[in-house]
Amino acid sequence: MSSNPVAETVASLMPRAKAELTELVAFKSVADFDQYPRSESDGAANWITDALRSEGFQDVALLDTPDGTQSVYGFLPGPEGAKTVLLYAHYDVQPPLDEAAWTTPPFELVERDGRWYGRGSADCKGGVVMHLLALRALKANGGIPVHVKVIVEGSEEQGTGGLERYAEQHPELLTADTIVIGDAGNFRAGIPTVTATLRGMTLVRVQVDTLEGNLHSGQFGGAAPDALAALIRVLDSLRAKDGSTTVDGLAGDSVWDGLQYEDQAFREDAKVLDGVELIGSGTVADRVWARPAVTVLGIDCPPVVGATPSVQAGARALVSLRVPPGVDAVEATKLLEAHIEAHTPWGARVSTERIGQGQAFRADTSSPAYASMAEAMAVAYPGQEMQSAGMGGSIPLCNTLASLYPQTEILLIGLSEPEAQIHAVNESVSPDELERLSVAEALFLQNYAAS
Repeated sequence: MSSNPVAETVASLMPRAKAELTELVAFKSVADFDQYPRSESDGAANWITDALRSEGFQDVALLDTPDGTQSVYGFLPGPEGAKTVLLYAHYDVQPPLDEAAWTTPPFELVERDGRWYGRGSADCKGGVVMHLLALRALKANGGIPVHVKVIVEGSEEQGTGGLERYAEQHPELLTADTIVIGDAGNFRAGIPTVTATLRGMTLVRVQVDTLEGNLHSGQFGGAAPDALAALIRVLDSLRAKDGSTTVDGLAGDSVWDGLQYEDQAFREDAKVLDGVELIGSGTVADRVWARPAVTVLGIDCPPVVGATPSVQAGARALVSLRVPPGVDAVEATKLLEAHIEAHTPWGARVSTERIGQGQAFRADTSSPAYASMAEAMAVAYPGQEMQSAGMGGSIPLCNTLASLYPQTEILLIGLSEPEAQIHAVNESVSPDELERLSVAEALFLQNYAAS
């Protein structure tokens, strides 16, 4: 990185950043309190509260959101008449999945091969640290030239919409000239990237019932309707032969015009096994950024170990549908539910329950804030120009904020580049990316204040 006072300050703060991220990662802050105790999430929220207060933030508060979780808010006043920038991250994390599959314990930050491993290191506790680094670098180099609001969500990964509903009920709280969402990522490490679009999402629980109770498969199998087989038929109907998502009435042929994602690079990033084909049609960018994608997240049925020779009376599944920009998530949910009902065989009884939902998002990349970020990233990443990419994942809050504040510019940056393997085992963050993006955010705030 070229010599720059802000960059030099951030570099000097990296040991502190590692220590802080170690403390944050240690909280098992999964916002599903049937899996992990609420005290773990409370601990992470209190840690962030203390960090904001120590940086001079005012009005620091734990906000009780309608889904039963807490978000952390703080306000740091800048010069009179300055613009206001809202910085967002979330402290809740995905469950670690199979803890035995982790090379090192998931809730322990461990440095290995130049990366820091631990659940939430990139998504998105690293984003919290990134914001702190940027602000500290500015305080050490002439001060923070804007009013800063920080909001750190406690249930983003659950899709339960707590902060979205809170923002709708208190629209004055998060007003800002620009919002920086620190929950996205570079196209790959070393390529500075802003995320121009996000897919929305809907989450539906499907229950299929056929019998009053399980039956002996020898005595009744062949005529008795098997609920698990019916569910499998339903789930299979959601994909074409090539693996493309097929929900009746939902278009699946949109194209992505920007930065492209080469097939081989995607195979390597996704760690696709040799000989296994990619699914769907069109370019990879079309498939992961511009088109709907269904995923069966889980099925409730007897495990193989201990299974008995029975015809199943009932079975259920959790189905996720990623919704591309331009498609209303509410309408997509209705289409998904109608498709499931229409494709349930044998007159089986089927019911659906909506678990979570969020709208897709499209940013205005021609705005002044993006120009300020492009200048900042050119310094933080010498020799590289800022790229715009899509992101297949969902941040439902983005669309809520865009609806509440239509004049506000929204930028998405973050630490979740492909090597980070967010949501998977062995999630990690690149300390180089954390350093460079912290520099970029600090310089952006300077540029934006002057624009």
